Formats: sequence, C-alpha cells, structure tokens
Amino acid sequence: MKVDVYINKTVEQNAALYYEKAKKAKKKLKGAQETIENFKGKLGTLETTKPVHTVKTQRKRFWFEKFRWFLSSDSTLVIGGRDATTNEIVIKKHTLPDDLVFHTDMAGSPFFIIKSDKKTIEKKTIEEVADATCSFSRAWKAGLNTSSVFHVKPEQVTKEANSGEYLTKGAFMIKGKTNYIENKANLAIGRIKEGEYEGLVMCAPIEAIKVHCDPYFQIKQGDSKPSDIAKQLRKPLEAISDDIIRALPSGNLELIKERKKITKK
Repeated sequence: MKVDVYINKTVEQNAALYYEKAKKAKKKLKGAQETIENFKGKLGTLETTKPVHTVKTQRKRFWFEKFRWFLSSDSTLVIGGRDATTNEIVIKKHTLPDDLVFHTDMAGSPFFIIKSDKKTIEKKTIEEVADATCSFSRAWKAGLNTSSVFHVKPEQVTKEANSGEYLTKGAFMIKGKTNYIENKANLAIGRIKEGEYEGLVMCAPIEAIKVHCDPYFQIKQGDSKPSDIAKQLRKPLEAISDDIIRALPSGNLELIKERKKITKK
C-alpha cells in the first residue's frame, strides 16, 4: 500500500490528515451502501410487480340473439326474422308444430314465431306478437300505425309455389285460412332486470317490456337514426351501441317515455 508523507508536516500532522481522509472515505462508503440497498429495493419491486392486463370477456350469446326476439308478458319466447336469410332459418329450423306463425301482407316483412313449448298460447301474447310483427315490418319505415297482420299454423307455411311462380329466399306460401288480428305500432326498449337473461337489451311491445325490463324507454316513429338513439341509451341501459341498434327497428324513431330504475330498500 502506497502512503504519501508530506515532509513539510510533522508526523502528528500527517497522521491527522490521513485520519480525516479515512473519516470522509468511511462516510462516502456508508452513503454508497445506502444507495445500493435503496436501488436493490426498487429493483425488487420492479421485478415482482407484474403488468396488469385488462381482458374483455365476451358475454354468453344465446341462440335466439341472431334473430329478432323478445319475451312476452307471460315469459313466452318469441323470435322473428331480420332479413330474407333469417326468415328462412326461423321457419325451416326453429318452428315446431305447436308454435304460431305471424306475418303481414306487406312484402319483405319478418315472420314472427311464438315458441309455445307445447303450452296454450295466451290471447295477450298473440296481441303482443301482432304488434311486434307490425312494428318490425316495413310499416314502421312508412310511418304507418297499423298493418295487415295475420297468424297461421306452421303446417300452413310452405315453400311449394303455385304453378308458374317462384319463391325467393325468405318468402313462403301460406295455405288455407289466415287469421287477421288488430295491431298497432307499439315498441319500447329496456334492459332485462333479472333471471336467466338478466342484462340483455330487449325491444318489444310496451306490455312485455314493463314486466321484464328496468329501466325502459318507450319509442315511436320519429326523425332520429337508430345510432343516435343508441348513444342516448348506452349509459342508462348499461349496454354497447351495437346491441342497442341491433334491437331497435329499422327506420327513424324517437324516445317518448323513460322509466327510472327502481332502487330496492
């Protein structure tokens, strides 16, 4: 080890000088050790802290959501076509002998099916589905308040065209007697409040919506686009715009009534 000795200083002065240097060095060493320990602590935190990733889970989709659908006031499932393709699917794949089929005389209207589940279909359910068939038909776009809605048994609906005629996709022939029923443009939209389908956005006649949804909004033909209405309803319905737009009828509309969410005590 090399030691510098200052010849112009006494032995005692040289010793004192090195003593002071040793104290300063020791102080610096302590500070350096504290810095190292502090750095190690921060490094450990960085190593043990894992990044948090928000994963959006896709909610369960029910089979009937690809169609028009709603629960009647007595909780009977009703499904309907959205277009020619889904009209075809609804009739061919999802209609059973005990169901009831609804349609209008207007070309391009949806078929609606009451899924009876082999139970007696109540009159109020028939009335609600008649209103839905009118409301989701071209009558809504045309600003009409009613349409020529009828219902028949599934066996009366066929793809067998008359001689010389051709049925396009989504179109069917009706054989036998048709049962016409009074109807009106009548829709509301809401969020199902409980049960298996809790949280789903449902658009249906107001009588059904009152039973199953909270909050809900009654709608009528108007001047607003479905996308504009969806923006207004995203927050109160706690739903995404796509689900709301998908539930609404084609054509312009407006909100006419709101029911506030009930707070249970």
